[in-house]
Amino acid sequence: MTELILALIGAALINNIVLQQTLALDPLLRPDDRTSRPRVHALGLATLVAMTLISTLGQLLHHYLLLPLQLGYLRLFVFLPLCVLSAGPILHGLQRWRNNAAFDGLKPMLMGNAALLGLCLQLAEEQRGVLFSLAVGLGSGLGFWLVLALFDDLRQRSQHDDIPLAFRGLPIELMSAGIMAMAFLGFSGLFTS
Repeated sequence: MTELILALIGAALINNIVLQQTLALDPLLRPDDRTSRPRVHALGLATLVAMTLISTLGQLLHHYLLLPLQLGYLRLFVFLPLCVLSAGPILHGLQRWRNNAAFDGLKPMLMGNAALLGLCLQLAEEQRGVLFSLAVGLGSGLGFWLVLALFDDLRQRSQHDDIPLAFRGLPIELMSAGIMAMAFLGFSGLFTS
């Protein structure tokens, strides 16, 4: 049980899928005029659910279908359709569950999120159990949501400050992402085995 809790916290803070592995920078740095706090939280919730479900389902398929048939080399061709085809049902289920949330237009961002495929492939390489992949998927989704919310707050604050013209827009966002990555790197000594 301790290993699962450490995996969850480690995936959220220490080995963050956005800042440390740079797998999901596209939703983070995408300029969008429709970006608002409810939309950011809707994307965070959708990615959290997708990472949890897809990583667990991917590991179930890998352990109980591909490995017994000695087809482990086909995992990319199984995980890619799983990631792309599950975005629609996940968003539809979340829309029915939280009908007041802003899930409109998130399907392309969820389908093209490289973190989902990268997480499935990383977990397949580690050869851990399904509960471990559930904990890592949940932690990675929470870490993505945390970084997305923090970065949205940072973006809103940087629009009102006096920033030199050469640094406005993407340059200040990239520098902020780097500084945030260094801040999250400070969590690396939190747990020692």
